[in-house]
Amino acid sequence: MKLIKTLVATATALLAMSPAWADINIGVSLSLTGPGSGLGIPMQNQFKLFPQTIAGEKVNLIVLDDASDPGKGVSNARRFVTEDKVDMIIGSCLTPVAAAMTPVATEAKTVQLAASPVGAPPGQDHWLFRLPQGNDVMAHAVVGHMKKQGIKTLGFLGYVDAYGELWLKAVTAEAEKNGIKIVVTERFQRTDTSVTPQALKLAAANPDAILIVASGSGAAMPHKAVIERNYKGKIYQTHAAATPDLVRIGGKDVEGSYVVSGPAVIAEQLPDSHPSKAAAIDFVTKYEKAVGPNTRNQFAAHAYDAAIVLEKVVPAALKKGKPGSAEFRAALREGMENMGRTVFSHGVMNWTKDNHWGYTNETGVMLKVVGGKFVVEN
Repeated sequence: MKLIKTLVATATALLAMSPAWADINIGVSLSLTGPGSGLGIPMQNQFKLFPQTIAGEKVNLIVLDDASDPGKGVSNARRFVTEDKVDMIIGSCLTPVAAAMTPVATEAKTVQLAASPVGAPPGQDHWLFRLPQGNDVMAHAVVGHMKKQGIKTLGFLGYVDAYGELWLKAVTAEAEKNGIKIVVTERFQRTDTSVTPQALKLAAANPDAILIVASGSGAAMPHKAVIERNYKGKIYQTHAAATPDLVRIGGKDVEGSYVVSGPAVIAEQLPDSHPSKAAAIDFVTKYEKAVGPNTRNQFAAHAYDAAIVLEKVVPAALKKGKPGSAEFRAALREGMENMGRTVFSHGVMNWTKDNHWGYTNETGVMLKVVGGKFVVEN
């Protein structure tokens, strides 16, 4: 009996000295190489500033390169859930890669916080939440601006993948509601180095405006192509192109073009009444102090917002399970659905049981490239 009492006392003492919970492990899959690196690297830069502890618990980020490849993204996701036993997956920053990862996260009943606007069939995004604005929300801003500009005809030049398809669907619906006709639709692969045939068709059709659906540095090439074919109408870009790479690579050819974006990249230009101004300023200040002046990026801000999510939902989740457990993972998902109105650097988020996109139609901000910089359109 004395030996048993001693063992119990020793075990109790050891438990008292050990942490209350296991570490919180988060798997992050980013396109650090390949066509999506202009999106993934800025996110990686911001993740270096991620909180080391949340609610008193240590946070470990396991960052892997998916090389802009859906197959590699799937491999990363499988490693996260089988070897690393992560509590959440963040990624990828490219829609096709993130979409390929979703079934793995779903099967493992692990939240996937996508850093790209991933579509999923109704009822199949139970474990999928998005950090970027949905294409429907951003198309609302783009078409609203087109209508004010008197645009009647529109040309579409976009990726042959999920991102391009979702944008085509969203902008077609908005255009029809606003009396704008899409007169020509052209597509291209992310890996294409030229879109000359498509640009020739668009220039020949001569619509009032062209919407280019591409991302990061890859958005400059099709833009320059239509300009080189002497297209003189207005050119619009999506929020995946709201990066310094568009201006750096596009140069004078992107001057005067319009880009839809979340509010984070133009933090200082937001009115004081804008709910996201404080968070956006905080993001920009800390990011550019660490990375350098004028390096702010739409996708880096999504990484900043991921920390806001976790800081809000982790404390309650810890009451329902310890990190590494199915109960903790389920509590994170439930907490995100019920976290209520939450101010991000990129707008106001309000995920619900029936809406894992969350942003409202007021989210999109229209920018114009003026003197090599993004300027808010009034």
